[in-house]
Amino acid sequence: MKILIIEDDISIAELERDYLSINGIESDIAEDGEKGVELAKSGDYSLIIIDVMLPKKDGFRVCKEIREVKDIPVIFLSARSDDIDKIRGLGLGADDYITKPFSPGELIARVKGHIARYEELSLKKAVKHDIIKIRGLEIDKSAHKVFVNGNSVSMPAKEYEILLFLAENPNIVFSKEHIFDRLWGMDAFGDMSTVTVHIQRIREKIEENPSKPQYIE
Repeated sequence: MKILIIEDDISIAELERDYLSINGIESDIAEDGEKGVELAKSGDYSLIIIDVMLPKKDGFRVCKEIREVKDIPVIFLSARSDDIDKIRGLGLGADDYITKPFSPGELIARVKGHIARYEELSLKKAVKHDIIKIRGLEIDKSAHKVFVNGNSVSMPAKEYEILLFLAENPNIVFSKEHIFDRLWGMDAFGDMSTVTVHIQRIREKIEENPSKPQYIE
C-alpha cells in the first residue's frame, strides 16, 4: 500500500510521511502541482493527499487533472478552512478535506478509512462484473473481453481461452502438452507447436515488450 503526498512544505510532507510509515503505509512526496500530477498519473497509489496552495499548479487544478484519469481516494489537507474551499474541493471530486493543523490520529484514521472503503467498493465491482485484474491487464469474463492499461484488445476465442486459463492459475508452470490437452481436449489431434504460436500472439497483444514478458513467462 502506497500513497502520494503533494505538499510544497517539505517539513509537513515529511511529518505526514513519518506518521503514515509508523502505521505501515508507504508514501511518495511531490513538492509542486506539476510533479504531483505526473506522479499521480504514472504511479500505483491507493490514495492521494493534496495541499491546496501549491506552486506551478494549485491543488484544485491538480485534483481536477487527477480525477480525469484516476478514481482513487483524494484528500485535501490545507490551512484554508473557508467553506467555499471545502465545497470547491469536494465538488472537484475530492473525498475529504482536512484543515491544518491536524491530529496525526485523525489523518491516519481518515486515510485508512478511505482506502478500506475504496478497496471494498473495487472488490464488489470486480465480483459483480467477474473481472480478473493483474496490474494493467484486465479480463472481463462476463463480456469475454481483454483490456491492457484500459485499452480493449481484440483476441480470438482460443487465445482468450488460453489467457483466461493461465490467469486463473497463476504462478504455475504448464507444459505445451498440458495446455493443449486442457483447451483442445485430450482426444484432439494437432501440432503442439500451435500452443507456442498462440502464446506468442497473446504476448504481442498484452506485453509491453514481448521478448521480455511480464505476464506470461
